[in-house]
Amino acid sequence: MVRASVLRTCESLFSGAAVVEVAEEAGLQEESNVPVYVMLPLDTVWRQEEQEGVYNPVLKTPKKLNDALRKLREAGVTGVMVDVWWGMVEADTPGRYNFDAYLELLKMAALNGLKVQAVMSFHAAGGNVGDNVNIPLPDWVLQVGQDQPDIFFTDASGHVNPECLSLGCDGEPVLRGRTPVQAYRDFVEAFLTTTEGYLGWVVSEVTVGLGPAGEMRYPSYPEGDGRWRFPGIGEFQCYDAYMLADLKEKAKEVGHPEWGHGGPHDSGNYTKCPWETGFFHPQNGSYNTEYGNFFLEWYSDSLIDHGDRVLTSVSEVVRSHNSWSQQMAVQFLREDGAKMVRAIDEVKVGIKIAGVHWWYKSISHAGELTAGYYNTRNRSGYRAIMEMLKKHGAVANFTAVEMRDCEQPDYAKCSPQGLLAQLQEEALEVGIPLSGENALQRYDKFALDQIEHASYGEETKESCPQLKRLTFLRMGPSMFDNWDAFESFVVRMNRRRPHETAEALSLQNFY
Repeated sequence: MVRASVLRTCESLFSGAAVVEVAEEAGLQEESNVPVYVMLPLDTVWRQEEQEGVYNPVLKTPKKLNDALRKLREAGVTGVMVDVWWGMVEADTPGRYNFDAYLELLKMAALNGLKVQAVMSFHAAGGNVGDNVNIPLPDWVLQVGQDQPDIFFTDASGHVNPECLSLGCDGEPVLRGRTPVQAYRDFVEAFLTTTEGYLGWVVSEVTVGLGPAGEMRYPSYPEGDGRWRFPGIGEFQCYDAYMLADLKEKAKEVGHPEWGHGGPHDSGNYTKCPWETGFFHPQNGSYNTEYGNFFLEWYSDSLIDHGDRVLTSVSEVVRSHNSWSQQMAVQFLREDGAKMVRAIDEVKVGIKIAGVHWWYKSISHAGELTAGYYNTRNRSGYRAIMEMLKKHGAVANFTAVEMRDCEQPDYAKCSPQGLLAQLQEEALEVGIPLSGENALQRYDKFALDQIEHASYGEETKESCPQLKRLTFLRMGPSMFDNWDAFESFVVRMNRRRPHETAEALSLQNFY
């Protein structure tokens, strides 16, 4: 069935289209360089009023977008990343999806020879660094939240955050009879079914949103509403009724019911530094006590279990659409008569891991702890995440590959390079692929050199595999204003080979 869908799609786009088997010994040569993808604007797909009160998702500027995609491909870019917004596609009615704009985008990508990394964005846009648009959750979800605010993450002050659903209600039928996990699964199933003709040769990965900004973390540092500012430690997000009930139960199980009333009372607020709190204090912080270990394990395990639940459900759906029994490819004729062959690969599943690099050089790693990563100077918080991902054959995407330690303020004890090195080493030891994104839009030589350096596994003391993919943030006016620098960067990335000797690059403040 998938094969027929791919063939029909190719025949609608190209002349002489066919789906062919590729002999294993003569299979398509795999690229050995790190492929470069480009993140599309957040509002690539937008809601347009078709008639009074009726809105449909459309490509915002299709001709301009097509011209930009052509330019990306001519520069040597492999593909693009696009947010598939829950709040756009299933906006008004549960179970009613409109992927028409995304089908149009996939057609454009196919005609321009680009692949697509599709992010299942089960979060709202507007509250994170770089967000220049406001895209809320579906209207019907927000209506549920008005009556049941505990479906959203809540902090110690009772502030409810409608950016994404609380992981505490993953298994509760709070969404008009469906659980959030069921709703996520249904959404992915609908996307894959609708785009079946593009799977494997255009759609290369389904990245599953697992929290704010699509990252697997808690919304512990909400910058958009002014509660947090860099480099604050953030706050624990465990005060909705569902998470409090689970915490209470776990505390009873370990014989300390007094530990089940909420998060640490002395963990400060969003903008504090570790030494201004009792919980994270570098000398005698209670994070390093029996209670602290209990709470942080519960908090981080809840996040990992959330990822496991969602990926268990979604991966099953993706596997059902990866039904190729042998190496296959699509074959067609270009306008100039040349024959083209594109491999049909397995569609991968991925997640995003946030680059919480502030306080990484401190003993407690407070910023990571409130985000849900129980990673301290004496404990690895990412190994269990990597092992969970390996169980599902999933890819980890790290979101801060352009940053250098020497560019960060000393007092914040940042180490984006140290964090990336740790993730690369842990991914290597567990045996899962790691991809990367830049967190900020930069085109200066230092940032581009750092991205290249990190992409080819040179961030660790021992040789690590290169990244599976580099996704560059983001296509838009700034990119085209700096086109020469970006194009030169892509050329360098495409010429590199694994473990090629790099020119000397400063690694100030490494570890």
